[in-house]
Amino acid sequence: MSTEGDDSFIIDTIKMASELRTREEFVLGHPGDVALDKAEHERMEEELEEEGLQKVNPASPSNAIEITESDGEKQFPEELNEYGLPDRLGASRRLIIRRSELMAAQYDAWPYRLLLLFCAFLCGYGYGLDGNIRYIYTSYVLSSFGEHSLISTINVINAVISAAAQIFYARLSDLFGRLWLFITAIIFYAMGTIIQSQSYDIERYAAGSIFYNLGYVGIILVLLLIMSDFSSLKWRLLYQFVPTWPFIINTWISGNVTSAANPQKNWSWDIAMWTFIFPLSCLPLICCMLHMWYKASKTEEWKLLNEEKTYFQTHGLISYLRELFWRLDSIGLFILAISLGCLLVPLTLAGGVNGKWRNPHLIGPICLGGALIPVLLLYELKWAREPILPWRLIKDRAVWSAMGISFLIDFIFYMAADYLYTVLIVAVDESVESATRISSLSSFVSTVFSPLFSLYITRCTRLKPYIIAGCGIWMLAMGLLYHFRGGKDSHSGIIGGLCVWGVGTTLFTYPVNVSVQSAVSHENMATVTALNYTLYRIGSAVGSAVSGSVWTQTLYRDLLKRISDPKIAALAYESPYDFVAAYAWGTPYRDAAVESYRYVQRLLTIIAIVFCAPLMFFSLCLRNSKLTDEIAHENLKEGEVIDREEEDPVFEWMMRHARKVIPGLRNKEPEVTSEEGPDIESDSVEQKTESEFKKLKSRFRWKKSPEQTEEITY
Repeated sequence: MSTEGDDSFIIDTIKMASELRTREEFVLGHPGDVALDKAEHERMEEELEEEGLQKVNPASPSNAIEITESDGEKQFPEELNEYGLPDRLGASRRLIIRRSELMAAQYDAWPYRLLLLFCAFLCGYGYGLDGNIRYIYTSYVLSSFGEHSLISTINVINAVISAAAQIFYARLSDLFGRLWLFITAIIFYAMGTIIQSQSYDIERYAAGSIFYNLGYVGIILVLLLIMSDFSSLKWRLLYQFVPTWPFIINTWISGNVTSAANPQKNWSWDIAMWTFIFPLSCLPLICCMLHMWYKASKTEEWKLLNEEKTYFQTHGLISYLRELFWRLDSIGLFILAISLGCLLVPLTLAGGVNGKWRNPHLIGPICLGGALIPVLLLYELKWAREPILPWRLIKDRAVWSAMGISFLIDFIFYMAADYLYTVLIVAVDESVESATRISSLSSFVSTVFSPLFSLYITRCTRLKPYIIAGCGIWMLAMGLLYHFRGGKDSHSGIIGGLCVWGVGTTLFTYPVNVSVQSAVSHENMATVTALNYTLYRIGSAVGSAVSGSVWTQTLYRDLLKRISDPKIAALAYESPYDFVAAYAWGTPYRDAAVESYRYVQRLLTIIAIVFCAPLMFFSLCLRNSKLTDEIAHENLKEGEVIDREEEDPVFEWMMRHARKVIPGLRNKEPEVTSEEGPDIESDSVEQKTESEFKKLKSRFRWKKSPEQTEEITY
């Protein structure tokens, strides 16, 4: 039985512990759940001043903080990034991330979560339906300009802009917040749509495509980050699938929309109407975000965050813009976009009715693009403060293998499907409505299968086996599309191949992104997501360039062999829809065109099948991280940026057999990274006494006044 003295002792102990916790959190600048009134705030500041300590600026990074003596001689050291260069926007970035987390906490209840998912569904419905039919409208637009073969040129331009924009949006999202960046992307989307709808030549249409894609990729990436902020790793896949679910509806109604809209005559208005339709579909999500912001602004935590100063508030506009310029790696992104554009766009322009390989206007850009590659590498290695490819992340197989898969996803897709709609119209004799539906069929099947798979993953919590299976299914789908590539008897075969393709898509395209997110912290989540999607867009650029090069270099020549009249061959090449209207199915000229289209599609699908092999290899190299109930891994050890604590029998089996075959690995066992390393994964072969990050962090510590002997480290 407790005595009265014992009770008093326990109560005093609890009070003391509470006081120490409050004091510690006050000093660290992260009050957490502790809300202090003004008098208590002033009292603690006086106590710290008497002891020779200063309160830490909350905006200062935890790994670059030094409490100085009250005489003010010592200053807070400048925060450095992982490359040892100044990171003056680091505090602002963490402040925005904490605000995003606080906003997400306001919608923690399930009714709010369901409302948010419904709003994301509406947004996905808008850009999904527009994307489905604008792909078709682009074909008609270029056909009306007599430039149908340049579809791949437009796709390359879109992909190059998208690749640079991914990193741009990801880095800005942690500095300006998701909401304002989402609204900015909508404005770009509307601007590009207006320019495209009013274009009267391919140059203006391409200019509109630049602004449209700046908005399109921004909307997709920011929406993906919003869904990631609100979901644990277990439920991440389901949340990210939600914006794709409208494909279940869009696949069937898109054919009716394109058929009723008559894009061959009315493509300008058909595109222009999305200037106001899509922003309206985003309005509910914007209202939800504003509601979160309003609820969060009423909390004590938000008020404490508002007391912290951003770099813009402390240093002014000019200094902020200068730091933002370096943070975005603007020079590197510019060189990357110019290099990719100069290398890839000419490949889609050189062929056709008149070969242009000797034209200096094409040779010059290719040479310039090739020369810029070493310039880009040199700049990124020597002068970039925030390189496009952060080495500390991409050197791990969790990231580089996911990046390889992301590149090959779109590369293979554009090899097999870049001209699929045209092949369906010309070589399979499908109607506009039917061809539109069939070309979207793989997305439909993927979307139908996704809810079941994502719910199953919440129980299974491992993604790697299914990613490997999905890559294998893609190879099977490419084989079916190779066999059924034209002729009346190909109708059912193409549908079957696209259905198989859709099942494989569900198993690994979105799961790859979740897989790499599951291995990093919340602070690096936007970075690795952007890297994945950047490689995804670069893959689409390269895939479009290669498919366009094959198409322009081979189709017209093959048509000339089969059709004696050069004018009719040129019509079948440059304006295939006019050719189909002029020459019905079964006529000699149409039969000749069918064989030519079958021949070119055969070449494209062969390339797609070949590149399914490296796709499978990258899937085997992925990490097999477990999906948990956390938003991201926040318990990484000091100096680590990747979670390596996993069970991966597939990779261990692959490495065990590789050592038997590859001379350099034969009889060589992997080393561990520390003395207490039996639990450390076997493929960690680097041996370091102390990481560079740890060395950097050890320089900054909390110091008491000289009279005190204890040292508090953080």
